[in-house]
Amino acid sequence: MRGGQVSAALPRLPHSGSDAALVTRMLQLFSVLIAAGLFLACLTAYVLDNYTVQQRSYGGAGGHPRGAQPPYPGGSMDNVFWFLQVSDIHISRFVDPQRAPDFQKFCTETIDVIKPEIVFVTGDLTDAKERNRIGSRQYEIEWQTYQTILKKSRVLEKTKWIDIKGNHDTFNIPSLESVNNYYRKYSAFKREGSFHYVHQTHFGNYSFIIVDATPSPGPKRPFNFFGFLNQNNMDELLKLASETVYSNQTIWLSHYTTSTIISASPGIRHIMGSAVAYLCGHLHTLGGLMPVLHSRHEHGTLELELADWMENRRYRILVFDHDLFSFVDLKFDKWPVIVITNPKSALYSSPGHEPLGKIKESTHIRVLAFSTANVTSVLVKIDGITMGSAVQIKGPLHTLLWRPMDYGAGVHYIEVHAQDKAGRTTVAGHKFTMEDIKLLPFDVMASFIIQAPHHITLKVIFILVLLINLFVIIAFRYLAKPRFKDTPGFFALVNFSFHVFSKTNILYYPVLLFTCYVAVGPWFIGEIIDDHFGACFVFGIIVDGHFLEGSLTFFCGILQLTFFNIPLICYLCWCLLLRCRGAYFRSHLKYTGWISSGLMHISLVGFLAWQAYACYFLQKTYGIVAFFLSPVRTWSLALALALVYKVWNFNNSTIRTFKAEMKNCL
Repeated sequence: MRGGQVSAALPRLPHSGSDAALVTRMLQLFSVLIAAGLFLACLTAYVLDNYTVQQRSYGGAGGHPRGAQPPYPGGSMDNVFWFLQVSDIHISRFVDPQRAPDFQKFCTETIDVIKPEIVFVTGDLTDAKERNRIGSRQYEIEWQTYQTILKKSRVLEKTKWIDIKGNHDTFNIPSLESVNNYYRKYSAFKREGSFHYVHQTHFGNYSFIIVDATPSPGPKRPFNFFGFLNQNNMDELLKLASETVYSNQTIWLSHYTTSTIISASPGIRHIMGSAVAYLCGHLHTLGGLMPVLHSRHEHGTLELELADWMENRRYRILVFDHDLFSFVDLKFDKWPVIVITNPKSALYSSPGHEPLGKIKESTHIRVLAFSTANVTSVLVKIDGITMGSAVQIKGPLHTLLWRPMDYGAGVHYIEVHAQDKAGRTTVAGHKFTMEDIKLLPFDVMASFIIQAPHHITLKVIFILVLLINLFVIIAFRYLAKPRFKDTPGFFALVNFSFHVFSKTNILYYPVLLFTCYVAVGPWFIGEIIDDHFGACFVFGIIVDGHFLEGSLTFFCGILQLTFFNIPLICYLCWCLLLRCRGAYFRSHLKYTGWISSGLMHISLVGFLAWQAYACYFLQKTYGIVAFFLSPVRTWSLALALALVYKVWNFNNSTIRTFKAEMKNCL
């Protein structure tokens, strides 16, 4: 039997119409059941994991043990402190030369004006990308620039500066002891791993738990996008969480959003349930598509992703005022700055974590107003009615007498207009309420991005695409060829072409085995870290004796199947259909026309070019060895070209067989 010929040794197909119909119906039913079961399983897991948040009431004294206990927000400078967060600085030696000078100005002017008690820098202190923006490595000069900014601005003498690592800060680092781990040498805090920092005031203690989810060893990009917390890390975090029992409030911080952390049981969201908020960065603004990424988890903990400093020059002021948590995300060098701390925002209220009942008992509206020039006016409006000008008490605190009982029903809107001596004006506002109503909803898309377990979502999508791909080509191999009463239309010809492809051994077996290989075999072997060789699979990376669970690899697998494997199958089926009509490569245009043929060949060039770029990307990121030892990337290009050549150059006996098959069907 010749490799390219339709094999007579294939399993005999039923000749009886009823038997063939029965087999067809059984296969269809089986496929529908599999698809339905997978869909229901994914939907159930998704709903249980993300949308089973119990709706809680807030505003009453019963929501928090100290909800109605004094002291209450009044007209004095007491029970309040504020701190800052900045994230994703990405100091780079190659791009945006203004990034570092702007950050130095932030460390001088902005810090001098706001005078925060703590500054948290939540990761990606440096960029660690090569000039081509593809490869990654740690550049000491970037870290030296960061340290120089801290020293020149003398910011460490003005405030407590806690900087933690991000994924860019661990690119291409084999271990924490590596000489390339410049975080240990040039950062301000120099603290590896997760830890608990307690801020002490005369009115109580405030806990900050810093979560280090960066992988160790740290591979080169792009497979360093997700964070990892193994069982030992989780046990450590559980211990740290138990230390916060006697603190007034607790905040967790990390570089990664919880949706991009792969954590062991019971999961990071479960153990941080006692915290009022989780602060992070990492996602920037998703290319400007999502400038605000905020949400609330099941236990009421807010997750507040901060947009990056790198492109957007964003930072955040956070305030605890009588244990009520408020914050505002700001643009660098925009003044005045306003934070309304009482009444606090209804959207960002957390009844189980905050004494919201104190708002009802408060005597004053409280506003923090900052500017490089003196703030001359702080005008307050509620529901469009001017309440008057707030009086400066001390520093940035401005207060105004009010009667909370006048706003006991419904949702209201407070608006503050602040003007400074330089004539600049800022307007800020939010909704508030005194009623026991349901939690206000966050943006659905933002909640999905923040809450969905993306590594599971990507894994499910990859498995579905893989199974659909395999099912189609395997099912057509064992189904009888169709019989047409009339001239077949487009879908009938597509059906026939898949039958011919699946029953042609020289095409079927290479494509089937390659599709299976994407799911089980190593994609490439190369320098996952400089001088440290490893292997990359769809389910994870093995390097230097460590296993990093698959995450972004599943996304790459989806792209591989969608933009290479499936288009290749479609192109081969199209070619086979033309060959069955008697066409050769030089004469096939008369069967299709210039437009149809041109589109098909352009699509071939397109997915081959996409795969070629993937090979180039692989070489730039993981070295020349990875380029040559990559069955899924480099070798697949050779496989595709060989199959395309073969499909246009079958021998005459195979062509005659195909023509006969098509005549019998048509």
